[in-house]
Amino acid sequence: MRAAAILGPGHVSKAFAAFQRATDIQWTSLIEQADAVAIFGGDGTVHHQLATLVELDVPLLVVPCGSGNDFARAVGLRNLSDSVGAWRQFATGAAGVLHVDLGVIRSLAGEAPIRLAPDGRSLRAGSALHYFCCVAGIGLDSQINKRANELPRWVRAHGGYALTATREVFRFAPFPMKISNNGKAAAAFRPTMLAAVANAPNYGGGMKIAPRAKLDDGKLDLCTVRSMGTLKLFCLFPTVFFGRHLGFEQVEYEQAERLGIETEYPFDVYADGEFVCQTPVEFSVATKALKVIVFE
Repeated sequence: MRAAAILGPGHVSKAFAAFQRATDIQWTSLIEQADAVAIFGGDGTVHHQLATLVELDVPLLVVPCGSGNDFARAVGLRNLSDSVGAWRQFATGAAGVLHVDLGVIRSLAGEAPIRLAPDGRSLRAGSALHYFCCVAGIGLDSQINKRANELPRWVRAHGGYALTATREVFRFAPFPMKISNNGKAAAAFRPTMLAAVANAPNYGGGMKIAPRAKLDDGKLDLCTVRSMGTLKLFCLFPTVFFGRHLGFEQVEYEQAERLGIETEYPFDVYADGEFVCQTPVEFSVATKALKVIVFE
């Protein structure tokens, strides 16, 4: 079997070389001729390739070596060894291929800006539709993502999100947001800190923002944190790592197949740690849209 390799930013060459030595894999430069695509990187690198993977219907193998690796964690691939084992099973026909859902973001604010993949190719320039694999965020978490992405890569990979969050918690102010669920009319604007729309449980390198989310249930999980005092927000933050924030009265949690989010003025939308567009937006689910090679 042959695979096409996509290398994310940063120091992934060692992981690539180690994977090649352990598998004796055959590479092709053409995804169209590949039996699978191996992505060496994190959630952002996966995010930029989702449209291509869905269009070509080719299985994905993630080799986690990014700063977050939440999608790899969600499919049970925690390190290089897991990915090597998954490929060996896949190559011999012994491994299963998991069919997972993807979140879909539709921008309602006009054409989306052109985004570039790590290899420099434009990704559906001008398209208002975007896939995401883990979590899309609006509000405090999108601001944290923006600031964390400005940090040196080594810092991002070693708690950069949490480090940035500690500072932003004290600076961020609530903003008006309203949400429509499964086509129901949105309620009035309410002061909000953040809204996280989740296809997978974790984001930010292990923060369990949506502990009930599943990759294959055909639903999105929405976790909304309404306005609260700075001290209380600071106390809430560490509980997210364990999924215990749902006990706070200002935290709302629900599931839906379709969501709409509108803010009083445009807010950035980040998904899988990458900038996507600005509000207003609609979210939906592409069920079983992505094939993922897993280690069994």
